[in-house]
Amino acid sequence: MKNGKSKISLETYERMMEFVRIGNRAVQAAQAENHHLSLPNIYWRNGRIVYEMPNGEIVVKEIQQKEEE
Repeated sequence: MKNGKSKISLETYERMMEFVRIGNRAVQAAQAENHHLSLPNIYWRNGRIVYEMPNGEIVVKEIQQKEEE
């Protein structure tokens, strides 16, 4: 490790990028299927649950934190 950065081989980098592409395609297919079935896509962003409805509407729900006793 030099300057706090590790180096990976070109082959490892290319395989990693292929896995990312496969994962991205799977997510896109699942999101499209959800919309086709009239189901929302649900995300977690900045401590909030975000519902992306099939009609494009975005619904944000705050998470209630339990207070410690």
